[in-house]
Amino acid sequence: MENKIKRSWQPKKTPIQKEILAGITGFFAISYIIIVNPIILTDAGIPANLSVFATIFSSFIGSLIMGIWADAPIIITPGMGVNAFFTYTLVVGMDLTWEQAIAISIISSFLYMVIAFTPISEYLAQKIPQNLKIGITAGIGMFLVVLGLEKAGIVKSGGSRSLLAIGNLLAPEVILSLLGIMLTLILFLRRVPGDFIIGIIVISILGNIIGVKGSNVPNIRLTEISKYSEIVAQGDFSQLFTLKFLIAIFSMTMILVFESMGILEGLLPIKSQFKKAFQASSIAAFLSGFLGTSPTVAAAESASGIQSGGRRGAMAITSGLLFLAAIFLIPLLSFIPESAIAPVIIITGAIMMQQLRFVKFADFSEWFPTFLILVLIPLTSSISTGLAFGFIVYPICKLVVGNYKDVSKVMYVLSFLFLIQLICESIIGQ
Repeated sequence: MENKIKRSWQPKKTPIQKEILAGITGFFAISYIIIVNPIILTDAGIPANLSVFATIFSSFIGSLIMGIWADAPIIITPGMGVNAFFTYTLVVGMDLTWEQAIAISIISSFLYMVIAFTPISEYLAQKIPQNLKIGITAGIGMFLVVLGLEKAGIVKSGGSRSLLAIGNLLAPEVILSLLGIMLTLILFLRRVPGDFIIGIIVISILGNIIGVKGSNVPNIRLTEISKYSEIVAQGDFSQLFTLKFLIAIFSMTMILVFESMGILEGLLPIKSQFKKAFQASSIAAFLSGFLGTSPTVAAAESASGIQSGGRRGAMAITSGLLFLAAIFLIPLLSFIPESAIAPVIIITGAIMMQQLRFVKFADFSEWFPTFLILVLIPLTSSISTGLAFGFIVYPICKLVVGNYKDVSKVMYVLSFLFLIQLICESIIGQ
């Protein structure tokens, strides 16, 4: 079964048209970052009217590097979760300036690059147990499903009663989302070429007819790009050797290295692309600090493009060019409702979760660490947190059942490092 799956992912007969279509699909799935990232960074003190340019430029450059250097179908954008750590942990929680947080990002990304360009990266990836890799893929899938359901309005915050609750199923945007899910699902099951894009276009048209449009699109004037230099290369390294700085650097480095490794391991259709994709991601993350935004990572939403047939770098390049074009087309995003994007994200997440069929459920010492990754990634909205708990518990489970020889020395080291990461995040979050 696995051999058949691997053969189906070979890139030999992938036409450039399919790659371009995949790039367009992936771009629309992640395009919300153009709006959301500046809003989050505003709380750190970076003006939204400037950080929107940083978001676009870092996504454009990062995706081009990924496409050209790694020839991999991975879109690079400022990471959700990483931007929250940047804003609410480093700036708000630790009382740092955004310039100091930028310095931490630059140093952490440099350390990430050092790991990426040495044999350490491939060695670490090879030593991660297969079941944990499956858990990462499925966990990211479940994260996408929850994200899609929230965008669709099908679920919402449960307040004090529960984590999530059912949304208003009679609301026009929810009805539109449900229609979008059915339409996109039918197109997908019937293997209609361009299924996801067709779904996005049809639902966007219907949404505008009934008055359901995008929201929170920033009012950005292109003339403000003249002020963009105000946030370029503004890292403040004056507190570099303080304990607070060093703890923050360690935590962000762990997040960048292992979140990126987890996403790439979970998404890449051709596993030989990992080394250069990991390197490309590290370069993009390093440059993002100088561009004036929180670190970039491989976007989980790349899975939408990959599922649409993306196998090579042309997909990433297409998405990158669309990010650049977005400078002029930001107002058009208001015509694409979340109800049109949500079905693509939900179905993509469900497809990724199918990898669970390869988990060794009968061996609870294998299943439980995988289970922790699976549930904690969506529940905490943090890939690195899910990885941390799974990696910490894995060697413990093996020690308890007497299979300690099945655990490599690298896994024991990683388990310890993830434990230190959780402790550090708890300390700096207080």
